[in-house]
Amino acid sequence: MANAPQLGPERERIGVQDRFTQHGDGFDLHFAGRLVLAHRAESPALAMARGAPTVEMYRGNFRIEDAPTDRIVPTECQVEADGVMLLEGGKPAARLALVDGRLSVELLRDGYDRIHLNFHAEPGEAVWGGGEQMSYFALNGRAFPMWTSEPGVGRDKSTALTRLMDETGMAGGDYWNTNYPQPTFLTSRWLAVHCTAECYSVLDFTDPSRHAVEVWSPRTVFELYAEDGPQELVGALSTRFGRQPPLPDWAIGGAIVGLKDGLRSFERLEGFIKAGAAVSGLWCEDWAGIRETSFGRRLFWDWRRDRQRYADLPERIAALEARGIRFLAYANPYLAVDGILYEEAAEGGHFCLRQDSDEVYLVDFGEFDCGVLDFTRPETRDWFAEKVLGREMLDIGISGWMADFGEYLPTDVRLADGSDPMEAHNRWPVLWAEVNAQAVASRGKTGDAVFFMRAGYSGVQGYCPLLWAGDQSVDFTRHDGIGTVITGALSAGLVGNAYSHSDCGGYTSLHGNVRTVELMERWCELSAFAPVMRSHEGNRPDDNLQYDSSADLLACFARWSRVHAHLAPYVRQLCSEATDQGLPVQRPLFLHYPDDPALFTVQDQYLYGADLLVAPVIEEGAKSRSVILPGEGPWRHCWTGADYPTGVHEVPAPIGQPPVFYRPDSAFAPLFAGLAGVLEG
Repeated sequence: MANAPQLGPERERIGVQDRFTQHGDGFDLHFAGRLVLAHRAESPALAMARGAPTVEMYRGNFRIEDAPTDRIVPTECQVEADGVMLLEGGKPAARLALVDGRLSVELLRDGYDRIHLNFHAEPGEAVWGGGEQMSYFALNGRAFPMWTSEPGVGRDKSTALTRLMDETGMAGGDYWNTNYPQPTFLTSRWLAVHCTAECYSVLDFTDPSRHAVEVWSPRTVFELYAEDGPQELVGALSTRFGRQPPLPDWAIGGAIVGLKDGLRSFERLEGFIKAGAAVSGLWCEDWAGIRETSFGRRLFWDWRRDRQRYADLPERIAALEARGIRFLAYANPYLAVDGILYEEAAEGGHFCLRQDSDEVYLVDFGEFDCGVLDFTRPETRDWFAEKVLGREMLDIGISGWMADFGEYLPTDVRLADGSDPMEAHNRWPVLWAEVNAQAVASRGKTGDAVFFMRAGYSGVQGYCPLLWAGDQSVDFTRHDGIGTVITGALSAGLVGNAYSHSDCGGYTSLHGNVRTVELMERWCELSAFAPVMRSHEGNRPDDNLQYDSSADLLACFARWSRVHAHLAPYVRQLCSEATDQGLPVQRPLFLHYPDDPALFTVQDQYLYGADLLVAPVIEEGAKSRSVILPGEGPWRHCWTGADYPTGVHEVPAPIGQPPVFYRPDSAFAPLFAGLAGVLEG
């Protein structure tokens, strides 16, 4: 993978236009012909303060507050050759400088560690980014704290479920909570701004006249990117953060069936195959054992195969692979205190420590305690990559795994490299991804073995080959249900993540919220049009429907797995575009149709590459849905063959026939025309 950060290729061409200029009593900063900062006495570009934060964490859910003091808003300025000095009371307060597209900001007063920088915004300018955002694709009108955490259950303060989860453990979440934040935003002026800070920050778009960024540091750097259109801009960002390798044929050539039933998982898999499912993998996250908790069926966090639950696992893996089916597992960067690996890790000094002693810092993960592996130590990264991911997993034939968590680094631990955990917290998922990529590379499996992550931050793109959208509730709710996986894929795709998928069927089932047949069927329809189709039994498998709970559900899964497999040649082409151009597989409509502002906020349908348009049904009970067909027509309906002109249409969408359209002039039109027959069997 291309891990090294790179500046965009347009620097020389646009550099001559990048400059600060005096403007009356203030200044302007232009970049690539675009006004980026406009500092005036009545609307200053920068403010600063001293922070006084309080941070509370409970099981990966954070409550972060600040009580800043001594706020300064410098209004005087002195424009210099490569920057500008801001003064307050005639004394220097802060300095800004621009070199090669990198805008540095430094506060010059002792004790000041809160930067508030206001980027210029044009009327009607749309804004996207923020990493993987689950509730809102266009960020206009809202603020988004950049802090990796559990996203919450419900994520909507108006719902009873969210309020209940808040009351029982700060776990309800809100629209901005995400496993994968990233302080990068793109605008419809085809400008992108990336804040390089790893500390807590906030992207604030509540004021339409400015794009405000708050950074909890006395200094930071903002990288600026500008291109002629959205595809070029997305490509530049993917170059900066690192592009993923193409997905292997096995991962895109069928469905990965998720079962956590011990050896019975192999027996149940035969039922999927007998039903006609196109199966590329068996995913058994319980390979290391099970722990029953009040939350549901959890895993035993000691990353070695459970020889009783999975007897003869290497032999069974080999037998599956001989049939063209890979075996996948699960790991995360924490070790339970009652596991064998915990003892070895403690002896090797691999855990984060308490600040007041040399004792291991333990985190409550919900009725069991774990040590947090200290990935600031190279020895710890090497140990986990070799001992666990290498010997325990890859060496017995495991071809992929869920690399879970990464969001839980407490802010009061002691780290081996002496770094501030408030600074290291957001970096933790990137270190975790690096460890996984190191293990895969050590066995020569890059591009073949696939791990998938939910947690992330800037730079995770260069290590993690595949995202998954996290732990959606098993429902159709606006902020935590099936529809959020579309928003997540589109937002993450703009900042350099080519491949995303979700738990087919959803995951979180609490307080009587359980799967319905309709939800299971609609999720199959959605998952078939993602680069990877993978099912999950959820946190309470015994309380919920599974895809082999009935003949009808099994037939539904089989049908859509065949659709997914049928599209593999097209997805292979999209993987090439991701590698060559940095384009995501699932794309917002405006990526190919940037001249229509009406498309800027569309988050419930997407382009699957340039030639397929997918409008999943994500509302319970819907029999039709509104679909936007952009550009020049016609678009051909996959299931009926009828041609539709461009525009907005109310399209019939009974279960089993989600609105999917293709370009009749596409080189893949014959492949798409065959989808109806594949679906009918």
